[in-house]
Amino acid sequence: MKKYIIKNIERPDPRIIGDFKRFDVSTVYEAQGKRGLMNYELKPVIPGASICGPAVTVVCQAGDNLMIHAAIEVCQPGDILVITTIGESISGMIGELIVTALIKKGVQGVIISAGIRDAAQIRQLGFPIWSKAIYSEGTTKVKAGWVNAPAICGGIEVKPGDLIMADDDGVVLVKKDEVEEVYHRADKRVLKEEGTKKKIANGELSLDFYNLRETLAKENVMYYDNKEEMEKGYQKV
Repeated sequence: MKKYIIKNIERPDPRIIGDFKRFDVSTVYEAQGKRGLMNYELKPVIPGASICGPAVTVVCQAGDNLMIHAAIEVCQPGDILVITTIGESISGMIGELIVTALIKKGVQGVIISAGIRDAAQIRQLGFPIWSKAIYSEGTTKVKAGWVNAPAICGGIEVKPGDLIMADDDGVVLVKKDEVEEVYHRADKRVLKEEGTKKKIANGELSLDFYNLRETLAKENVMYYDNKEEMEKGYQKV
C-alpha cells in the first residue's frame, strides 16, 4: 500500500473556527445529533484545557513515531495534530522534544489514540494533549505511514481539515463540509439553554418544562408519601 504525505490541505475559515471556540464539546456533540464524539479513553493530560482547530492527521505503525516527525513539517499555526496507529499502541509516541517542536510551529494541541510520555514537562509547557495512556515505553523511527490521509482515531473517521474540539468532556469532530450548519445548530442550542437556566433560576422544575411527568406515567412510576405507604401499596397488589 502506498505511503504518502500531503503537504497542503483545505482548512475551515479561521473566522468560523474562532466562532466555534465559544462552544464546548457537549454542546457541539448534541447540536450535530449526538455524532462525532471520540472514545472516552482519550483523556486530557492538562485538565481545564480546551482547543478548537483543523485536523492534520497522522497514521503511524504501532510503536513507531516516524510519521509524527514528518507531520511537524506540514503543520500550520492553529492546527491540531490527530494521531492514530495501525495496531494497538500505548507506547510513549510523543514527549517533551516533539511537543517543543509543535509549539514552535504554532500547533494548538494533539489528539493521540496511543500513549505519551514526559507528562510533567508537557504540563509545564502548557501544551494540551488528549491521549489514551501515559507510558514511558519508547518508540522506533523506521516504519512509514501516512500524513493527511483519512484516519480512525478514537473510533471516529477523521479527514484532514475536519474541525476538532476538545475539553474536559472529551473530543468531538465536525466534518469540514458541515461546519457552518453545525455552528448555527450549536448557536441555537446555547440560546435555548440560556432560556432553560432562567426557568431553573425562577424555581421551575425540569419535570415540568421538559414534560417528563407524562414519561414517568407511561413507565408506570408511582408516587408515595413515604416508604411505609409504598410498602402498604405493594402489599395490596
